Amino acid sequence: MKNNAATSITPPPSAAGLSVVEALNAMSHGTLTSEALVSACLERIERRDGDVRAWAYLDREQALAQARQADRSAANGLLHGIPVGVKDIIDVGGMRTGFNSPAYPHYFPAMDAGSVALIRNAGGIILGKTVTTEFANREPGPTMNPHDGRRTPGGSSSGSAAAVADYQVPLALGTQTSGSVIRPAGYCGIVGYKPTFGEFTRVGVKQQSGSLDTLGLCARNVRDAELLRTVIIGTDYRPVPMPEGPLRIAFCRPPEWEQADPAVRRRAEECAALLAKAGHHLSEPALPECFNGWLRLHSTIANFESARNLAFEKTAHRQQLSAKLYQGRIRDGENITLEQYIAAQREAETLRATIHQYLEGIDIILTLSTANEAPIGLDDTGSAVFNSLWTLLYTPCLTLPAGVGPSGLPLGIQLVGRRFKDEALFAAALAVEAQITEG
Repeated sequence: MKNNAATSITPPPSAAGLSVVEALNAMSHGTLTSEALVSACLERIERRDGDVRAWAYLDREQALAQARQADRSAANGLLHGIPVGVKDIIDVGGMRTGFNSPAYPHYFPAMDAGSVALIRNAGGIILGKTVTTEFANREPGPTMNPHDGRRTPGGSSSGSAAAVADYQVPLALGTQTSGSVIRPAGYCGIVGYKPTFGEFTRVGVKQQSGSLDTLGLCARNVRDAELLRTVIIGTDYRPVPMPEGPLRIAFCRPPEWEQADPAVRRRAEECAALLAKAGHHLSEPALPECFNGWLRLHSTIANFESARNLAFEKTAHRQQLSAKLYQGRIRDGENITLEQYIAAQREAETLRATIHQYLEGIDIILTLSTANEAPIGLDDTGSAVFNSLWTLLYTPCLTLPAGVGPSGLPLGIQLVGRRFKDEALFAAALAVEAQITEG
């Protein structure tokens, strides 16, 4: 990291390098303890986080105490003894929630967010709070891309993606209003997942746009992501099987296709060709022309709602808000009329019905996760233009690592499924993950 060159992150020779599935298996056979796993993660943080800066708050003693308690108890859930990071706009009882804002230096919520409570109920251990951009908006925090300290990790779930990629924690929660899970996961070379809108609880999560905000997660492989999803959904775990037959894949070039770097477009095309060669059915249906104005709809809805959801911060802490947040989100939202907002909501509903028709006879959409490799500089978290559309459409999305670009930084491919068919998306992702890894 200190040489500021792009690097491949080497898994540590300790329990911190294990996947969740591997760690749970080792604990069930008595060859690993939760205390050893949590200690390994804390040691990794101690050694690496001066460079990565993924954490806003850590309570080492509490995490170790909970790990020791887990080791004394019978396994009581899917994540028994597994450490998890939580984005710092999500409340954890007794841990400071700072929103990456000087306006909240001493806010310690008394209660857990719904998602955090579900993780605890499944035996998970909250390791700490991961860095977010300011109120999950545009002003970055201090986190750097663990592959290259000169580059952004993406945002707004910056710390969650960077910590998981750097083997500091195996799982982390994030949120997405535009591209705040998929983009940083793509930039950092891990799995990022945004569910169908409404499937994950948002109780205890700082709201930006109630019509668009979605809790999401970061993991290092699809099975680990599936485990955490099951916990947050609150259902029994039934691992999705690998698809028995070929997938029907639509390779999608959205209206902004030319905004992506050629190398990124080329890698997505290579992945599509690889999947076709493996026997999957590939088609390239164009999105209908009505999608050409989708970005305006997303901005109208997001800014209108954000201006009202952040009314207290604007009133009580105006001087402590960044110009990016105040001018770029709040002021713009205040200038949007109710009629414009309602019209945007109606158009968005039309697009959701249209994408449902587009997906008839298709299992998944294959498209871009990001417009480029992680850009140099920490003042901007990168373009979300290849993520916000699917957030607006309420479809489930998952990004997979897909090699590296010309500068040696990770590239990802994004899979998009049908609304409320997240299990089918995970099944397809398992097949694509295996094929891309082999290819």
